[in-house]
Amino acid sequence: MHDHIVRAITADGFVKAMAIASTDLVERARSIHHTTPTATAALGRVLTAASMMGNLQKVENGALTLQIKGGGPLGTILATSDAIGNVRGYVHNPSITLLEKYAGKLDVGAAVGTNGMLTVIRDLQMKEPYVGSVALVSGEIADDVTAYFAQSEQTPTACALGVLVDTDQSVKVAGGYLIQLLPGAPDAVIDKLEQGIQRAGAVTPMLAEGLTPEAILRRVIADFELKFLEETPVEYRCYCSRERVAATLITIGKKDLQELADGNEPIRIECQFCDAVYEFSPQEIRELLETL
Repeated sequence: MHDHIVRAITADGFVKAMAIASTDLVERARSIHHTTPTATAALGRVLTAASMMGNLQKVENGALTLQIKGGGPLGTILATSDAIGNVRGYVHNPSITLLEKYAGKLDVGAAVGTNGMLTVIRDLQMKEPYVGSVALVSGEIADDVTAYFAQSEQTPTACALGVLVDTDQSVKVAGGYLIQLLPGAPDAVIDKLEQGIQRAGAVTPMLAEGLTPEAILRRVIADFELKFLEETPVEYRCYCSRERVAATLITIGKKDLQELADGNEPIRIECQFCDAVYEFSPQEIRELLETL
């Protein structure tokens, strides 16, 4: 099953929902950043959430950045999504030691920490991006995303995220869902929705069972008639290029560029989001200097 997002709405028009299968993109992130299991789970959850939140954007060329700073040993976790849901990201400390709540259960909350903020930056192709921040609730990511929507966007939301790491440290399954109430939803709808979420249980066992995003929504929102709107393929995608790296080099200024140009060795610049490496010779640095 390739990574994709499905979107749906209930027939009564009071609930909209989306679910994602993100196994491949989380595994791609793991292989790029060489994350240990706890870091894989945390980064995977943030990438999965960012993909869904980016897909919610109503601006064609918009982008969304989800940043978690919790004060835990993982440090900063960051993911950026385009308007489709393609994502890239990194975790500051990818090689932390294994943290478990109990045998077989990774303690993502302890690794992320709770002494910090979740920040969402929405680039809506306007002069200034929209920035919203909320204090972390648990560091488990899904709880914190739920709190963000409730506090910053006043949208009652249920978020579930799951990443299951295999015995060889690869990603076995990853995915999640976002369910949101639309204005005017009566108490009876809210009660039925809450009961369905509780009855379905955690999302990771559903993913391990092999349920597709569509099947997950059908199980969680079983008490409603669902209308599925669209299915969108997503992937781990980095937009770096040699031209962009060169443009960034120019911004360091003439003095620092001159020092690099005067050296005898080429410089190597690694993209923080992917495994691309860009090499510039002293002559190429001199050519950049000429553009200034």
